Amino acid sequence: METPTQRNGFRRESYILSVDVGTTSIRCHVYDKEAQIRGSYITKVNLLYPEPGLVELDPEELWRGFVKVVNGAVQDSGLQMRQMEALGISTQRGTFTTWDRKTGVPFHNFISWQDLRAVELVRSWNNSCTMKAIHSVMMVLHFLSKNKRFQAASLIVFSTQHVTFRLAWALQHWKQLSQAVAEGNCYFGTIDTWLLYKLTKGLVHATDYSNASATGIFDSYQLCWSEFLCCLISLPLSILPKVLNTGHHFGVTDPSVFGVSIPIMSVMADQQAAMFGECCFDIGDVKITMGTGTFMNINTGSKPHTSVAGLYPVVGWKIGPEVVYLAEGNAADTGTAIKWAQELELFSDVRETDAMASSVANSDGVCFVPSFSGLQAPLNDPKACASFMGLKPSTNKSHLVRAILESVAFRNKQLYETMLRETHIPIRKIRADGGVCTNDFVMQLTADLFGRKVARPTQHEMSCLGAAFVAGLGVGFWKSQEELKRLQSTDRVFLPRNGYGLGDGGTEGEYTPILQSWERALKRSMNWYGKP
Repeated sequence: METPTQRNGFRRESYILSVDVGTTSIRCHVYDKEAQIRGSYITKVNLLYPEPGLVELDPEELWRGFVKVVNGAVQDSGLQMRQMEALGISTQRGTFTTWDRKTGVPFHNFISWQDLRAVELVRSWNNSCTMKAIHSVMMVLHFLSKNKRFQAASLIVFSTQHVTFRLAWALQHWKQLSQAVAEGNCYFGTIDTWLLYKLTKGLVHATDYSNASATGIFDSYQLCWSEFLCCLISLPLSILPKVLNTGHHFGVTDPSVFGVSIPIMSVMADQQAAMFGECCFDIGDVKITMGTGTFMNINTGSKPHTSVAGLYPVVGWKIGPEVVYLAEGNAADTGTAIKWAQELELFSDVRETDAMASSVANSDGVCFVPSFSGLQAPLNDPKACASFMGLKPSTNKSHLVRAILESVAFRNKQLYETMLRETHIPIRKIRADGGVCTNDFVMQLTADLFGRKVARPTQHEMSCLGAAFVAGLGVGFWKSQEELKRLQSTDRVFLPRNGYGLGDGGTEGEYTPILQSWERALKRSMNWYGKP
């Protein structure tokens, strides 16, 4: 394969392009050999809300945004498109569309991972006799065989965040779609698959293992689409894309898109890409991404983790024959809670929150429960409500802001303890990224409560960097994972302070009674939207 450095008969400095399609923005960075950003461009993702609870994206608008950020980042770098040696792509997970195989025209908008149109379908399936029977049979099979795959199946609970039932809903409600499936004229794809299809002018219909494993339709133990699940819920296997390695030569961009052909060398799901960007390559490495929500991942090595408390096993990446699995827990409303507080005018600039929280000795007994989207692992209560408790006449804005920031660290501690309890894997290192990690108060309190040091990288957009790393390894831009570790830069390491967390030797620390009060508030917020 001719590389950009060899064209026109002389050597030219080459770079790696990487695009991250997030929930709220699309961003592109141009990286040099030192993994420094040479050019950037960002545009907003325009979310559509056709009805309450429905969240969509326009596929063609998303595609135009993708092309726009790539052109913008290369222009910002002052470089030329032909100097881009490879392209890496990181995308939000579980957002999908379907389209006509012959024309490439979508049958409908992207249905976002946040969309709730299938909530009743999910509820009825989770409460069905069929599910109870499956749980019982799988429990017996696990007892007899000790096979963890059967244990996972005995504990499965469907969620609207997974593609499964949103796709089932679409097939049930849109006749044009079900007709196209019957005629063999339908393609399904998450955002990565759609972008690959568009970039290659319809030549490639594929995804990678990290994205596939986050759909809910994929069997992470067998590393293939689940025929059993597709049969159970009547999902057609024929429309699903081919699953390829995370680091793979997916094809080249059609010259009509960017003027030159650029090899597409990585496709990754965003949280797994952030894990790779943080160089969490070893068993026991932990990454915490604090953005719109918090995602905590631990590297579990070559085996998927079977959870009993809501940690989800996903494929981190598959490069060559090596498969790396992650166990993941999430809290949905981290950045959401902070943005909500800003809209209430508790503060005008997010950067003020650190100083406001530190300006008071404590939260004056106020507890905040960050549960606009229910509570995830380890509580797993979709009916919990967001709430302030313990308000007094003496409570001021700084107390409220401190309570909100404390709740982010408290949820981090819950996820961390669940991870320790469930995986029994010794922790090697902890690195944090995402927009909220710029808040020193949250970072310091998280380190205090963990009783471990937590590192914050110089760059916070790890999903982009992770996809770039995988693409760069694929074309020899970088030679090894060890070289990537040497390129890693740390802005600050937060060390736990004595007496704040559990204290020395497991004794009570300063935050023990505050955490206990918050846990009481948490319990009172649970099942709020249930039947009285």
